[in-house]
This record gives sequence, structure tokens and C-alpha cells, in this order.
Amino acid sequence: MKNIGVLAFQGSVIEHDKKLRAAGATTQEVRYPQDLNGIDAIILPGGESTCIHKMLNAFKLMEPLAKKIQQGLPVWGTCAGAILLSRSIDGKKNTTSLGILDIEIERNSYGGQLDSFQYQTTLPFIDNSDVSLIFIRAPRIVSIGACEKLLCVEQNQQQEIVAIKKNNILVTTFHPELDTGCAFHRYFINEYVKAS
Repeated sequence: MKNIGVLAFQGSVIEHDKKLRAAGATTQEVRYPQDLNGIDAIILPGGESTCIHKMLNAFKLMEPLAKKIQQGLPVWGTCAGAILLSRSIDGKKNTTSLGILDIEIERNSYGGQLDSFQYQTTLPFIDNSDVSLIFIRAPRIVSIGACEKLLCVEQNQQQEIVAIKKNNILVTTFHPELDTGCAFHRYFINEYVKAS
């Protein structure tokens, strides 16, 4: 069975845990470097990216996590997790966080908590599953390097990139863990994670 770690400092940890279990995986909370042992992949959940960044440093997890990802550990960053993985934040080089993925991202780009919204769409790469994409203080992907666009949505008469992938890295700017189903979690497990 596939064992997926969830970075467990802050944010939607419990919600990801429930979706992963519903999708047929076991889960493990990750807070310390030794917690990276024995996991087949890791999710960096939504929450407050500045807080998560501080905790990564406080628990001495930043460098071991970056190294594991660079060595091929599958990782999925949702919302704040996408910010942690990006190389550029708000037009400045990301020198304080993981900075692994060649994308530029803007924090809270759609507005604050009161500007949260949902977007209904069909995912052709996941068996045409219908899903509700939930954006809460969501970041916006401004530009991407050599990444593959997975999903775009129509927002304010513009096409917005909301999911991308590159090699072992998956990024979504929305919160799949808050949808009623677990299509995205099944996709991550089936497409990215090798059985242990």
C-alpha cells in the first residue's frame, strides 16, 4: 500500500489525510526530518505559507525536504504548498523557501477570505470527473517555465492556470481536499506514487 506524508505544521492536514485514506493510501504526518523515511510521496497543504516556512526552518526540515524532492520524491503542493515550491513569489526570487519549481506566483491574487469562490469543471485527465475547485485566498500562477499545464479555468474572461506538473511535482492553486470527492487524490496516487 502507498504511504503518503502530509506536512503537518498548519493548514488542511486532516482534510488531506481523509481524502488520501478514501483514495486507498495510508498516511503519515511529517514534522521532522526522520518523518521523511518510509513515505512514498508528500503533500504540502494549503494554509499560511509564511507560517509553514517558519516551521520548516524551526524543525530543520527545509533542506532535507528539498533534497528528497530533488532526488525524485513525488510532491503535491496545494495553495500555500504551491507558494513554497515556486521559484518566484510576488515578482521576487524565492530565496527563503523550497524554490524548486520554475514558476512565478502571486500570493492572495484573487483577494482575501471574503473573495473565496468555487469553480465547477470537468477533468479530462481524471476520467472526466466533475469537481468543484475551491479557491480560498488563492495564489495565481503568473508564469511557468518548462512545466506542463494540467488545468486552466475561465476567470474574469481570462484563462487562469490553476494546476501544473513537472516530473515528480504537482501544483494546484485551489483546495482539492475540500471537494466532496477524492478524484485529485486518486490521480496523485495513481500517476505519481510508486508502491512501497
